[in-house]
Amino acid sequence: MSDLRIKVEKISKQYRLGEVGTGTFSHDLNRWWHKVLGKDDPYKLVTETNDRTSITNSDYVWALKNINFEVKHGEVLGIIGKNGAGKSTLLKVLSKVTGPSSGKITINGRIGALLEVGTGMHPELTGKENIFLNGAILGMTKKEIKSKFDEIVEFAGISKYIETPFKRYSSGMRVRLGFAVAAFLEPEILIVDEVLAVGDAEFQKRAIGKMQNISKGEGRTILFVSHNMAAVKSICSRAIVLENGQTVFEGSPDKAVNWYLSDGGESSKHSKVFTNIFKKNYFKLIHIKLFQTNNKSEFLFENEEIILQTEIDILTQSPSNIHLTYHLNNQEGEGLFSLSHADNNIILKQGLNKIECVFPKNFFQSGTFYLSLFVFYEKRTVLLIEKDLISFTVNQSEREIGVYMGREPGFIRPKLDWKIKSSQND
Repeated sequence: MSDLRIKVEKISKQYRLGEVGTGTFSHDLNRWWHKVLGKDDPYKLVTETNDRTSITNSDYVWALKNINFEVKHGEVLGIIGKNGAGKSTLLKVLSKVTGPSSGKITINGRIGALLEVGTGMHPELTGKENIFLNGAILGMTKKEIKSKFDEIVEFAGISKYIETPFKRYSSGMRVRLGFAVAAFLEPEILIVDEVLAVGDAEFQKRAIGKMQNISKGEGRTILFVSHNMAAVKSICSRAIVLENGQTVFEGSPDKAVNWYLSDGGESSKHSKVFTNIFKKNYFKLIHIKLFQTNNKSEFLFENEEIILQTEIDILTQSPSNIHLTYHLNNQEGEGLFSLSHADNNIILKQGLNKIECVFPKNFFQSGTFYLSLFVFYEKRTVLLIEKDLISFTVNQSEREIGVYMGREPGFIRPKLDWKIKSSQND
């Protein structure tokens, strides 16, 4: 038997943009009448181009273009990329939910796919009935499904609701059952889209561990799409990066993630040199950068100290009257907090100053942040206001299998001073 599970050769998928027929003459006539009256289309469809930031004059878009790769027996292939890169479209083509416009796909083995919450589940059927339905679709006998039934229910943790119609399940319960069915009904190829993000921490741990066991212990093949870079690096043996429907990088998970986070191999964005930010007779801003002393790569990770370094040339003869204040915002533009060297009674001197602020380990959650700079003279006169002067991205650190792979709520997680008092001392 061939060691090759999946072979994708020059796969492309084309979609038509704009208005499409509604399917009935009366609806098409209604649409035309609304257009005559200058009203909005009552059947308007929201569509996306592959490059969401650009406007196209074409009626068609290539969601996938010339995709080529192979996946062997027991491999875990990670597929990463920005929203709209074509990841979900690729999985749908491989799962035969939709067909490719051109190209050839060779698949050796049964496919179990979990593409989105509720995939493959009939809303009117109970959880139990859906398990047997999915097993039958995979070509399993009733006896084979029965032998796996108890394991599926136990893993999903929904035994209380197994006789309840699927439509009454919460999103978390749906993804639990969907993953359990896909994992335990033993397809040779398991395809998992970014659905595990719906699950809670406890379920994520078990699901990641199960995928690791499926690939290494049982020798099955997994295609895993995720925005969680820590999970990709932990469980995948290889990864590809998609951009605008095309494969732009293929290699080890570490290299693929680094390539993706560096925005295509470009230099990091958390270092900036300035040539034109100065105030005559007061100061000249040289550079601002964020870095990690224990990290040899150019990326910032949550489990290491992050140092904010500012180099500024003070020109005034009253240097102690110059004060720098930073405002930190999240990617939604919400203000998180402000910080200043004056908080630690650091006084600037005339000439070149290199000041540093250290954020402790695990202070930041993963995400993108923006720094705005305010420079004051004598705490009253504003010399400079530069909004979003520099941005930086904090990445999730690599984690051991079996620990929570998700992101905690919020944007920072400061270490607070906890105490316990014995009741005998009260």
